[in-house]
Amino acid sequence: MEGRMYERLLRVMRREFYQQASVDPTVPQLLEKAEEEGVETAWHRYLKQQPQCGFGLLGVCCKNCGMGPCRIDPFGYGPTKGVCGADADTIATRNLMRALAAGTASHGDHARDIVEVFRGMVEGWVKDYRIADEQKLLGIAKALGIETEGKGILEIAREVVEIAEMEFGKPGEEPLRFLNAYAPARRKSLWSKLGIMPRAIDREVTEVMHRTHMGVDADPLNLIAHGLRTALADGWSGSMMATLFSDTMFGTPKPIKVMANLGVLREDAVNIMVHGHNPLLSMKIAEVAKDPELVELAKSLGAEGGVNVVGMCCTGNEVLMRLGIPIAGNFLQQELAIVTGALEAVVVDYQCIMPALVDVASCYHTKVITTDPKAKVPGAIHMEFDKARATESAKEIVKLAVENFKNRVKERVFIPKERMEAVVGFSVEAILSALGGTLEPLAEALRTGKIKGIAGVVGCTNPKVRQDSSLVTITKELIANDVLVVGTGCWAIAMSKHGLFKPEAAELAGSGLKEVCKALGIPPALHMGSCVDCSRMLIALAALADHLGVDMSDLPVAGSAPEWYSEKAVAIGSYFVASGLFVHLGVVPPVLGSPKLVEILTKGAEELVGGKFFVETDPQKAAKAMIEHIREKRRKLGWPL
Repeated sequence: MEGRMYERLLRVMRREFYQQASVDPTVPQLLEKAEEEGVETAWHRYLKQQPQCGFGLLGVCCKNCGMGPCRIDPFGYGPTKGVCGADADTIATRNLMRALAAGTASHGDHARDIVEVFRGMVEGWVKDYRIADEQKLLGIAKALGIETEGKGILEIAREVVEIAEMEFGKPGEEPLRFLNAYAPARRKSLWSKLGIMPRAIDREVTEVMHRTHMGVDADPLNLIAHGLRTALADGWSGSMMATLFSDTMFGTPKPIKVMANLGVLREDAVNIMVHGHNPLLSMKIAEVAKDPELVELAKSLGAEGGVNVVGMCCTGNEVLMRLGIPIAGNFLQQELAIVTGALEAVVVDYQCIMPALVDVASCYHTKVITTDPKAKVPGAIHMEFDKARATESAKEIVKLAVENFKNRVKERVFIPKERMEAVVGFSVEAILSALGGTLEPLAEALRTGKIKGIAGVVGCTNPKVRQDSSLVTITKELIANDVLVVGTGCWAIAMSKHGLFKPEAAELAGSGLKEVCKALGIPPALHMGSCVDCSRMLIALAALADHLGVDMSDLPVAGSAPEWYSEKAVAIGSYFVASGLFVHLGVVPPVLGSPKLVEILTKGAEELVGGKFFVETDPQKAAKAMIEHIREKRRKLGWPL
């Protein structure tokens, strides 16, 4: 009897937890379904991890050499130094810098893959991709100082890609070419003065790993200085190249109406979910899914609706903003898409892919298909995506998914009804077009106070935070105070799901922002792409700063990562700080065990580069701090508050 009562109590507690897991109504429904069917998700695993390691949360555990692992007692009663003599400040800083290096490497490797295919396209061994936006390519060439007069487009492309290839590992001390081309002169002068001008992406990542090896750099400030140099290599070169080359190959995004949330899955169709970050694969999957032979095969197996491709996470954002492919959800919904029982295949490339997808899929008919040699998952079907025969390779993957439709168990299918219309695809070019081809209307709106400032809010979602809650709360508070919000990644998917990317959402904005949005026919929050596309914000802010004749650090601008989890987010936040911005974090990073590191990140960095981090877990308080920062910048510019 007592055992049954205890189990009922646990059941009630779990149901309460499910209700609080997300502000997205699809989530509690599918967590209930998962429990009934004996399926474990990220939320269940998060509960099992409680309490999480206090030393790890504070950043004072070191396992960088074989003498450890060592841990520092944050209360001063136990060890104050590791075996080698490293203290809490050194250990926490080294740990954070290694995370930053991993994030930079991830974006850099993404860019390398895009650049490699671009090279193959120029040389002719890649035949299934093309230059979709010649004007974008010409703009890149001009920025890099390449003479284009009298040259064919492939000749120009060859010169551009030769420069891009050297960004990863060029020798010497010369600055990165893309950074030199796109960063404002004031910033470059400051970075040179501080000795943090990045030279090559791989070199800076390698140097982080060297500096954090036992017996090398033990000075927190010196470590952070090189960390900022590494992050700048990411934002102003690695991520930027990934975005610029993707736009050139697949088209620069323009505003487009789309649908978002798990309700985009269909009972009458073969459902294929593309997940990861690299558009080389997802764009091809979306293309070949329309192949008449594959559509007929799907119908012959009972899928009268043919083949339905949906996106997840950032590769979902890539096809969302370019092709209008519906987006099923953000990071924490990847397992729930399988739990619907309606998914024939999850086709992944790399980054943000939970290994547990295979475990969840084993409870249903869904096939998890890995496609990149860098990202294999035990238990998944591995079908190498051959870029030299991309169309044929994508057809083989889609055919496997289509043939799996016959294994769907109709009785286990439950697709939530929730889906929301959104307008996405606001590239820098699209924003300029909406403004009439010049930044002056935006500058004037800022000067007069119709728009008080601009906030960049970026993704992840994290089970430590109620899914989407902080993302939505901060955005609503900002737009209500006449702050235009732009952003990328999982934030962008959350806004799509919760209606903040509809032009009608302007009704939630303050009077000044509402007037601007209605005049332009845009929502008060703008989708700028996947997380690698944060570089679009850098380009836009650099252009705005130059237009106004100020440094980027003088702009009434703030950034926020309310629900971050990824090492890539560490790199992104750091390159925005190094570019002079105030950056809010809604999840406490593992640094609290080092008072010196906290001091540098939240105060000292501002004295060096004009930007700093601010940590606040309460989204309302975070939004108010961002608004106050924007007011202070306006005050210094002499603009009305």
